[in-house]
Amino acid sequence: MTATTHDNENPAEEVTSEITDEVYDIAIIGGGPVGLYGAYYAGFRGKSVVVIDSLSVVGGQVAALYPEKKIYDVAGFPQILGRELIEGLHQQALKYNPTFLLGESVTGRSVNLDSNIHTLKTASGRKIHTRAALISGGVGTFTPKPLPAARNFSGEGLLYFIPNPTELQDLDVVVVGGGDSAIDYCLMLKEVAKSVTLVHRRSEFRAHEASVKELFESSVEVITDAEVTSLLGDDRLEKVEITKGDEVIYRNCDRIVAALGFNANVASIKALGIDVIENRHILVNTKMETNVDGIYAAGDIATYDGKVKLIAVGFGEAATAINNAVVRIDPKEHLAPGHSSDNKG
Repeated sequence: MTATTHDNENPAEEVTSEITDEVYDIAIIGGGPVGLYGAYYAGFRGKSVVVIDSLSVVGGQVAALYPEKKIYDVAGFPQILGRELIEGLHQQALKYNPTFLLGESVTGRSVNLDSNIHTLKTASGRKIHTRAALISGGVGTFTPKPLPAARNFSGEGLLYFIPNPTELQDLDVVVVGGGDSAIDYCLMLKEVAKSVTLVHRRSEFRAHEASVKELFESSVEVITDAEVTSLLGDDRLEKVEITKGDEVIYRNCDRIVAALGFNANVASIKALGIDVIENRHILVNTKMETNVDGIYAAGDIATYDGKVKLIAVGFGEAATAINNAVVRIDPKEHLAPGHSSDNKG
């Protein structure tokens, strides 16, 4: 079996690593900021790790929706772009060689009561054996909303997010959507791509007002009250058909970015036997334990009295969960991990 991971140079470049019958110490379900930090921390504690995510790249919602947004509340950074935060967390996790299984979702779980080994089952039929699991998917399984016009298109050129804008250098790009991610992508690409066209089915935008103002003052062509109705090309995308009222418009297009949002689904979490509150939250205790022995939760999906949803809080929850999982796996281990500065590796 193969799993998707990334090299140390470019988080968006995919390579493969083997998923074997070995038993991992900790499986992390969700490869966003909290999951990546959990992967680092588990490696720091000397544990083997596999990270499972339904998206095809690491970074979760931050990478998929807000790569160019500035984040101001991460300790140690006066400000940092979403993609830069993900790149840093990814590099930090790679220090301990975790396995990444991307574009995959968990659909079930069984447990060997004698060995306390959990077996996670995935949508493609893989089985991952682990001694403990950390759920860090912010809102559950995260899948992009499809572009209706692409239903019958089988060529290359359709994207749902842009992890690396340089890959679109000197290309004609059409972005579809009216939210923050669509506007951010346009502003990110206007100095990179050959041309950028935004198509939005309404005249009003959901994005931040300042971003919309910057968009209309930029070189991006904005076509509102319109829809992309057809993708044209055989093996690869060449043009798009845009319908605006009774008018049909054609634009050259090497890549089309469907920034239409994402669907969240907690079915995969329920399939693990986890109790889900209000169809979106997992109740945890002070150890970040769920109702299932050996399974922990951290980040936006975890809840408890006084919970505050911040990335910074999620980092602490991940460390708490991992340290408690380490002790559960081996009671001889210490809960306190010591100082990372003492680790010369």
